[in-house]
Amino acid sequence: MGKSTGFLEYERKESDACSPLERIKNFNEFHTPLGEKDRKCQAARCMECGVPFCQSGMKLGGMISGCPLNNLIPEWNDLVYRGAWELAYKRLRMTSSFPEFTCRVCPALCEKACTCGANGDPVTVKENEYAIVEKAYAEGWAKADPPKVRTGKSIAVIGSGPSGLAAADQLNRRGHSVTVFERSDRVGGLMMYGIPNMKLEKNIIDRRIDIMKQEGITFRTGVNVGIDISAAEIMDSFDRVILACGASEPRDIKAEGRDANGIYFAVDFLRSTTKALLDNGLQEGTYISAKDKNVIIIGGGDTGNDCVGTCVRHGAASVLQLEMMPKLPDERAENNPWPQWPRVCKTDYGQEEAAAVFGSDPRVYQTTVKEFLKDENGALSGAVLVDLRSERDETSGRMMMKPVEGSEHTVKAELVLIAAGFLGSESYVTSSFGVKTDARTNVWAENGTHRTNVTGIFTAGDMHSGQSLVVRAIRDGRDCAREVDESLMGYTNL
Repeated sequence: MGKSTGFLEYERKESDACSPLERIKNFNEFHTPLGEKDRKCQAARCMECGVPFCQSGMKLGGMISGCPLNNLIPEWNDLVYRGAWELAYKRLRMTSSFPEFTCRVCPALCEKACTCGANGDPVTVKENEYAIVEKAYAEGWAKADPPKVRTGKSIAVIGSGPSGLAAADQLNRRGHSVTVFERSDRVGGLMMYGIPNMKLEKNIIDRRIDIMKQEGITFRTGVNVGIDISAAEIMDSFDRVILACGASEPRDIKAEGRDANGIYFAVDFLRSTTKALLDNGLQEGTYISAKDKNVIIIGGGDTGNDCVGTCVRHGAASVLQLEMMPKLPDERAENNPWPQWPRVCKTDYGQEEAAAVFGSDPRVYQTTVKEFLKDENGALSGAVLVDLRSERDETSGRMMMKPVEGSEHTVKAELVLIAAGFLGSESYVTSSFGVKTDARTNVWAENGTHRTNVTGIFTAGDMHSGQSLVVRAIRDGRDCAREVDESLMGYTNL
């Protein structure tokens, strides 16, 4: 442990963020990193606990507590404090395939389980990770390291999201020949088009993909496996196949008037903005625009918040974000103790920005849409909202959110974005490969493994376990790679 009293001597200090009214002028990342001296002090706050919950990645109270990658957090915090940055990067890369992604988009499960946070402020683990990986790129430590020997085995990875990329990275390091198929025009899956630039600028993805290409991984974009190329051809051409296509089937809202023009799934809205931003600098008419429109966003998760921030940047006339469930408490409840994930109300960047522009938090709780209204041309003109309350369902006995009779009220809306989550895999992929799916349409795998019912075909990420976090997808991709390697070689050192 570098400084045994660091957690007593230094207060938590975070990177400065641009003010909401300033940062909405563009789609850039908006934090200014601390200087090296301050960063070392923040790393010195790590207590290097006897039981480091920050790296445990275990399930407590139904939620993951600590890092799912089991990152060696106390070790690289100590190395940062000592100024051994290159060794800190090597320690980080031992467990993490893409720290440049997780340090930007992960909700920092590590910090919520930090022992410093039990009675004070946790260590700035996420920002320390950011400092390590960005210094590695600046100093040239993050560079291609192709395998010295090839095994002669070939693997197809279908999907270039975090799980597919993690599996590809690990298997290539082992010496296998890996080809990644991506149906979109750019690599990255939902990290490319589902996460806005202000959270993850796309040159960060491209930077890592360039290294992976130099290491020998082949990327084939614009190829929709199951349509442009048959599953049979893929299976004939490769020794193993990994299905990592994500849980990309969006959950819909069933309400009268759903066919009105102006209702979109959140992922399609976000994709159109990012693609236009990358292709032409966001020229008018090339994307789904919220400019001068009254917008309703259905869903209170990260995707809903990303929609709020994007709509504000478009210049929306108003933004209303609907959440079916009650507002979470501002502080931990007694039945939600540390180191469990804190089930508390979080105000994210998009909500901060909407409040700065419109004067109030855009979220409305225990509310949903009963009916979408449209004009004589079929265009969306408004929505009838209804309040909800929790009641026990007589049939199932479960507590359900049910409409409150007489609470209906109408609001104006020219754009509705559905951010209600995802249901599972898309059927044209699973049926073409002949793999079984479970009740949630995730690809079925043998208990505790990534093996599907079809010999030689494995699955990873959201397609395997359902919608989750980027960090969990990376872990699942790494675990899948280990199984694939063992099936090919009879043993594995991954």
